[in-house]
Amino acid sequence: MKLTLKIVDADGAVLASSTGRDETFLVYRQSYREGDRVVVEVSEPGHVFLSLDGAIQSGLVYMKEFAYSLAVPFGDKRKPYSPNAFRGDIHRLSARSTRPDEIIHRRNLALNPWDDHANRTLFPHARANVETRGEAVFAARNAIDGEKANDDHGFWPYTSWGINRDPQAALTVEFGRPVRIDEIVFYLRADFPHDSWWEKASVTFSNGKTSCFPLVKSGAAQAFPIEPCIAEWVELHGLIKAEDASPYPALTQIEIWGTEASDAGDQDVPVAVESDSGSAHGRLKTSVPVSVRLDDAETDRR
Repeated sequence: MKLTLKIVDADGAVLASSTGRDETFLVYRQSYREGDRVVVEVSEPGHVFLSLDGAIQSGLVYMKEFAYSLAVPFGDKRKPYSPNAFRGDIHRLSARSTRPDEIIHRRNLALNPWDDHANRTLFPHARANVETRGEAVFAARNAIDGEKANDDHGFWPYTSWGINRDPQAALTVEFGRPVRIDEIVFYLRADFPHDSWWEKASVTFSNGKTSCFPLVKSGAAQAFPIEPCIAEWVELHGLIKAEDASPYPALTQIEIWGTEASDAGDQDVPVAVESDSGSAHGRLKTSVPVSVRLDDAETDRR
């Protein structure tokens, strides 16, 4: 795979670039200005390890098309990132194609530190029907950025998806290709007593099935193994808030564990949901299948 990294200004002029076969590095020795963009180009769609700033973790992502562009954030849009990100007068970027043995392993398929609203080519991608006051620190992308600190809110590293008190709030995570999912993990925002929490959440898979998950008041990972299923996206919805004084439930992180789908013909693998029969502190793993088809339970939310 041929890889190219570029820094492009607001007028489209290329300020710096680097190209390599299977791996490339770019060191940009200037301060970013408003309107600058980081551009990644690939010769073919596929998996890539990206590190677009030294202060942000690298990520294994899927390029569905041949180019991805990230606007360098300024002002309020910088708040979801480390205070050291995109600052200073020297920046190191890297991109590397993956080996086949690196993508066959089970991993969190919903991790993309480089996602943003404008992204349509770099997966996974998160989008939502509501975000608190439209602020970047409460954007949908924060739920898949890998930041799990959740005992505060409103600034890095306490980023979250905020629902603006909307009981109809929904978050969709798109994978850009079929994947095989076997576990879903929720990290609720836990800035109690400022925050509330959800007692139940539903997840609809692109294969037409919906599962419901019982949640508890906790900042720990709440993990639900499911019967493996093939999906290209999942939607989190049906968020039932607890009866408490706070109007502010929020999601710090959602992890969707599984592997690449080796056989897209497995679309009818059943989905199961797990019941909460243990402590809220830790990963909850007990199985009670309650798979529901949308045509039996609700209309297609897509």
